Amino acid sequence: MTWVSGLSSLEHLVLNGAVLSRATNRSAVLYMIPSLIELSLSGCGVPLSDLGPHYDLSTTLPNLQHLDLSGDEFLQNHEPEFGKTKIPVPESVESLGKLANLRVLRLALNSLTGPIPEALGRLRFLEVLDLSSNQLSGPIPTFLGQLTILNLSKNQLNGSIPESLGRLTNLTDLLLQSNQLTGSIPSSIGKLASLKTFSVSLNMLDGVIPISIGQLTKLVSLDVSNNSLEGVVYEAHFEYHSMLNYLDIGFNRKLIFNVSREWIPPFQLKTVHITYCEIVNEFPQWLQTQLNLDELVMLNANISGPLPTWFRAMPIIPSLDLSHNQITGPLTNLPAGVYLRYGTLLLQNNLFSGPIPVSLCNRTDLFVLDLSKNKLTGKIPECFGNFSFRVMILSSNELSGAVPSSWGNLLVWFQLNDNHFTGELPGGLWNSSFLRVLDVGNNEFSGEIPEWDNGDSDLKVLRLHRNNFTGSIPSSLCNRAFLHILDVAYNNLTGSIPHCFGELSSMADATLLSDDIIDSGIEASVIQVLKSANLEHSSTLKYLINMDLSSNRLMGEIPQELTKLSLLVGLNLSNNHLSGGIPNRIGDLKALNSLDFSENRLTGKTPASMASLNFLGHLNLSHNNLSGQIPTGNQLQTLTDPSIYAAIGFWGVIGVLLFKKQWRQKLFTFLM
Repeated sequence: MTWVSGLSSLEHLVLNGAVLSRATNRSAVLYMIPSLIELSLSGCGVPLSDLGPHYDLSTTLPNLQHLDLSGDEFLQNHEPEFGKTKIPVPESVESLGKLANLRVLRLALNSLTGPIPEALGRLRFLEVLDLSSNQLSGPIPTFLGQLTILNLSKNQLNGSIPESLGRLTNLTDLLLQSNQLTGSIPSSIGKLASLKTFSVSLNMLDGVIPISIGQLTKLVSLDVSNNSLEGVVYEAHFEYHSMLNYLDIGFNRKLIFNVSREWIPPFQLKTVHITYCEIVNEFPQWLQTQLNLDELVMLNANISGPLPTWFRAMPIIPSLDLSHNQITGPLTNLPAGVYLRYGTLLLQNNLFSGPIPVSLCNRTDLFVLDLSKNKLTGKIPECFGNFSFRVMILSSNELSGAVPSSWGNLLVWFQLNDNHFTGELPGGLWNSSFLRVLDVGNNEFSGEIPEWDNGDSDLKVLRLHRNNFTGSIPSSLCNRAFLHILDVAYNNLTGSIPHCFGELSSMADATLLSDDIIDSGIEASVIQVLKSANLEHSSTLKYLINMDLSSNRLMGEIPQELTKLSLLVGLNLSNNHLSGGIPNRIGDLKALNSLDFSENRLTGKTPASMASLNFLGHLNLSHNNLSGQIPTGNQLQTLTDPSIYAAIGFWGVIGVLLFKKQWRQKLFTFLM
């Protein structure tokens, strides 16, 4: 950066986004440009700490009015050395209080800790203060001058929101989300006549939303979600909100949204989030006045009764989520227009009935469709095959018939489980390079599981259980490096277990596991059936490494290669025709929580290595021809049936382990 030092009269230095993390003499150069009015190095990889703990900007840049040393969020999340070291607020920040002319100060993403320094209160002309995405703690200060923008979001600030904020009458943006603030929203917020954006989401606020908030005539965005607010929200809260276009009051479980059926709001919203709180008077009638909606989310809002007929005439809503309510009747009253953007329609967990309407075929924009857990009947419309769906979830209904043959090439997440579908699955599914989740369990599909032709597939979940599939298990499944849930139980599969299953990398290498099976708002929920238990896993999907080949007609020996799958949590090979012994190295499956080899033709002794299975929650070796004792040690000693240890010549052995919390905690520590 030495070239800058020759520009002695330079007033504006804006290098936002330039990669300066390896540039030399960064701070020394600033001594040579005292004329600077604006210094903006946002996203340059130059955190505030680079200036040194004693660096005094007031002596080197006395005329400075605009200072932006914000970090780079991408670097913060991906570079191992960037922004990971927590540093106290350095003296260089304290010295900023001497910059008498400073109007804009942005220090986001600088890993700052400790309280907000009082020295900033001396900046009489400061208009913009952005300290977001640090680890600042303590209360919100009361010495914030004549600010127009205050962004303290994504810190660890605590205490209450001070009433004194009501004196910042020039404030247009107040961003306090993602902190640890407590207490109530002060009524003085209603005095902020210039306020356009107010966000206090993801805190621990309680009490009611003050009526005074309805006096904010310039308010555009209101977000009070994810708190513990209570009481009633009604018309007075929006009395003068003619400019409001974003409203989020969700995840306040004691909050009640109660407006009259005749209410005509003063605003035209683009985004509405009223989730996990209660809406009174069934489906909100006032929504028919909102003609610019891009996103309507009323998830788990206690809505009952059918969709009103006027809803069909609404302009298309690109993102619509009415899931987890008690909405009844047919789907025919959904908005049926055409929109050219990527669309999302989430109606799961309701009481919708009747067929899937052909009118949905007008929604050629749909990328995500979830109609699961309703009472829908009939066939899938043929026209769905013309769509570019990425996510299609129709599980847990009463749907029947065949799946359109043109489906599959672009799907990422596909669930049809728990219906009455018949016929063969479309060939496009097996050849898709995009597919991550395929769940068609508990239907009446038939035919063979074909060889997986596409070697680039990142398939992670394959569940074909309780169908009528025949033939052998294709060896091409061994090439699915990211596959960590494989369930083909309760079919008519024959042949042997592929020895190459030992190459299923995600079942042995934790670095291949990821939290995001798909980048979408869909809840990650996969039903994993273990012997004697139905377990619904959502937030822990990453750790569900499971193989279930039970209740088929598989023959041959259990491949020794399976013992390489050290991350397996569940292994079920029961009710087949398997012979030979239990693999000697079964104890290498250190993460096993459920092991079921029952109802086969296994012989020989139980391997001593089984004593190393420290996390077992279910063990069933019954209905085989095994002999000898079950090994003792650690978790196996908690078997409730003591006769299992003296089972020489036994034919039936079932061990049910005690479900101890400490074992569960150790298991997840082992997997992480």
